Amino acid sequence: MIIRPEEEKDYFEVENLARSAFWNLYRPGCFEHYVIHKFRDDKDFVRDLDFVIEDNGKIVAQIIYANTKIKADDGREIPILTLGPVSVLPSEQKKGYGFAIINHTLELAKSLGFGAVALMGSPDYYPRFGFHPASNYHIYYDDFPRNQSAPFFMIRELKEGYLKGVVGTYFDPAGYNVNQKDVDEFDKNFPPMKKEKREGQIGG
Repeated sequence: MIIRPEEEKDYFEVENLARSAFWNLYRPGCFEHYVIHKFRDDKDFVRDLDFVIEDNGKIVAQIIYANTKIKADDGREIPILTLGPVSVLPSEQKKGYGFAIINHTLELAKSLGFGAVALMGSPDYYPRFGFHPASNYHIYYDDFPRNQSAPFFMIRELKEGYLKGVVGTYFDPAGYNVNQKDVDEFDKNFPPMKKEKREGQIGG
């Protein structure tokens, strides 16, 4: 197993991996592979944290990070990272690849001087990496009422006390917003896969 930076030659393989991992997971089809494709040229893309895992000559996991911010109620803007998309090839899941690539890049982000990381993900999975509900830090997700529970929105401080005294709203990186028509057009580059509506999906 090799954890290494993503290279240009990996782009299509990484996008196809993410597409396979997210397909029909949260909505019929997915758009995470297009986010990765589009975001590599975005000003907020953190190239130093763009990694893959290669095993036996095949890429089995990927991760990216983005710069974003918290708009504090007192007018300050607090820079933080957003983690994701992160994905593991479906046939290789539950073998430790996700654990390895997340731990590796979080430690690297800490060594590079970043203060905190936010993500949207499973509240059953990410606490093992030191993530806690963002509301514990008095940070709230944009478009969600502050009195509404959002257990999927979590934060980890990389610098102890980085968010002390901060109350504010988190905003997704603008580059994560994509148009469905663009996603559908991009999908034509990949093998056909059937979109399905499944129980538990959060999007339509």
